[in-house]
Amino acid sequence: MTREPRYRQIAEELRHAITEHAYGPGGKLPSEGALAERYEVSRGTIRQALMLLRHDGLVTSRRGTRRVVLDDAPVQEFAQMQSFARWARSIGETPEGRVIRQEWHSADPDERRHLRIDADARVLRVVRLRLLSGRPAMLERTAYPEAMGGIVETLPTDTVSVTEFLEQAGVFVADAEHTIDLARADPEDAELLGCAVDDPLLRERRRSTDPAGVPLEWSEDRYLPGSVAFVVHNSLASTPLTRQHMVPGAGGQGSV
Repeated sequence: MTREPRYRQIAEELRHAITEHAYGPGGKLPSEGALAERYEVSRGTIRQALMLLRHDGLVTSRRGTRRVVLDDAPVQEFAQMQSFARWARSIGETPEGRVIRQEWHSADPDERRHLRIDADARVLRVVRLRLLSGRPAMLERTAYPEAMGGIVETLPTDTVSVTEFLEQAGVFVADAEHTIDLARADPEDAELLGCAVDDPLLRERRRSTDPAGVPLEWSEDRYLPGSVAFVVHNSLASTPLTRQHMVPGAGGQGSV
């Protein structure tokens, strides 16, 4: 049996301590040096463990300062917010993904700006239909810079989670910026999502970056009404954004 990496063991111990209210919201973890001494490992190992906690939305990420606990029980992990498949599984649904088309194009001005690429750069544009237990829920239009596109292009067209595949390839999302508004369904939206042209759709535009701040993707996702809501919780410690499942016929509070 393969032994779990030490940094994952440490992250799990710290995660347990946080959920048991050992530090409290807004409390500070011990310094990297103190944690390294406690667990008898290098600071690099501690940083890897803290990165996992940061991905879970449990602590802040500023290196060189003591990490602050954001919340004892986050509504949703960062990884679930970033990955449609992980979120779907977390609510008991079966995620599916179907690539409608993928093609290389010269980057347009919007893609160049968000992906921070040169004027003559190419992007891989992928249109992917996302389903929840067989029901169309979201149409995803994503542009990948050339390095990322070369990886994504090799995926089977029915890959359930691109995020999980990229992590296996050593590519991790560290930050994501989300813009949420309303869009009207175009003919392609209507055909694939089963709605009418000009029906209102919940639109999420997202730019994801790696730990070094390098853009990995620029995406526009369009959700059918009633499939999800996005909830923002404000506090002095953090402002996490979460995706919430919508039950047909049920009202929602705090949705955006």
